Amino acid sequence: MKKSIQFLKDWTLPVSIATGAVLYLLFAFIPALDNASGILAPVFEAILPLFMFLVLYVTFCKVDYHKLIPVKWHLWVGLFQIVSVIVIVGWIMYFHATGKALILLEAILTCIIGPCASAAAVVTQKIGGDLTEMVTYTFISNFICAILIPVCFPLIETNMGLTFTGAFLLILNKVSLVLIVPMILAYITKHWHLLRPLYRWIINVNDLSYYLWCASLLIVSGTTVKNIVHANVGVSFLLLIAISSLVLCLLQFTAGKSIGAFFHNAVNSGQALGQKNTTFAIWIANTYLNPLSTVGPGCYILWQNIINSVEIWHYSKSNKRTN
Repeated sequence: MKKSIQFLKDWTLPVSIATGAVLYLLFAFIPALDNASGILAPVFEAILPLFMFLVLYVTFCKVDYHKLIPVKWHLWVGLFQIVSVIVIVGWIMYFHATGKALILLEAILTCIIGPCASAAAVVTQKIGGDLTEMVTYTFISNFICAILIPVCFPLIETNMGLTFTGAFLLILNKVSLVLIVPMILAYITKHWHLLRPLYRWIINVNDLSYYLWCASLLIVSGTTVKNIVHANVGVSFLLLIAISSLVLCLLQFTAGKSIGAFFHNAVNSGQALGQKNTTFAIWIANTYLNPLSTVGPGCYILWQNIINSVEIWHYSKSNKRTN
């Protein structure tokens, strides 16, 4: 029993992803579960933003806001992300991309426009980076994302049935509730004496944000598998999206490290640009773009975690040699 519990703790992330995929397949292909799947689908769609909200809320409850000081590499990594988004959106609009071309570009866009993952700070610390600088950039990245998405998505998806202003305000509201509000509430919880009991409980629960994140991954992995199963495209196109997300993942990690090298901080900037909040990216793509574009960030989860695993292994190996 103890070994089973330890196994689940050590492999919570892949277990969550696999469980979400298997559960969807069970509900999709077992006729007896049809009614249950119809009831549960909207419930999961409704609670996913709540999980993402709670992950950020819990994470920022543990942050010392007085140490959130921007540094030079924050500016250049943020600018790189903004320019990359402008290039992709401009390409879609200039060439009037439609069909598979539009789906592919939307998949790429979601992998770029998504904010830096809150878990990036943890990984950065494990490979010799600066935890405080990473947390600061996570904070900045959420604001960048909250501005970019409401501006860009109405430009490339004009079938929302709303004016640009209406679509902008609608998306801004939903994105802000997931990215900005939890940070503000975390600050209030941390500094308002009436909420001290709640704050103490949150910081005393080990890995709470991690397990909440795994719960959200369970839902988004099921969503991604659902979109793949119902896709009216061939396997070759799905592979193209997967390969594109791999190339993009390598490109963003490399570009981040290159930017950081100028400021003697390649580890931090590489993680900041390369490691994305893919749960949020999948949710926002499934909500406002072609659902099949979720395959991009769905594969990006795998690629970024492979890169992180290699980096942690390499850093650990280097430390052993040094010692």
